[in-house]
Amino acid sequence: MIYAVDFDGTLCVDQYPEIGEPRSGVIDFVKAERARGAKLILWTCRCGTYLSAALEWCAERGLKFDAVNENLPDHTAKYNNDCRKVYADRYIDDRNILIDFPDSYIHMERET
Repeated sequence: MIYAVDFDGTLCVDQYPEIGEPRSGVIDFVKAERARGAKLILWTCRCGTYLSAALEWCAERGLKFDAVNENLPDHTAKYNNDCRKVYADRYIDDRNILIDFPDSYIHMERET
């Protein structure tokens, strides 16, 4: 299982460019999934010193990532590139929505 995990609003309360209070439930979940063998990608819009601060903040809380804003090395090797879209099985993001279309709806859309 590969998780792409957002930072602001997800691992912490969104107060960009500052770092908000930790969201303990999300942090605990992510750490537990890693302990079960999941791979983690920190997937954030932060860059430069803001990204460095986020990584330090995560490390202080025991969060370790297999990649940051890029695909896992084995995925890049498999497809011989690192496309801009980060591949994951699950995306954990405060701006995420789940759209669960019934199979009949998907089938109807494909026919039209």
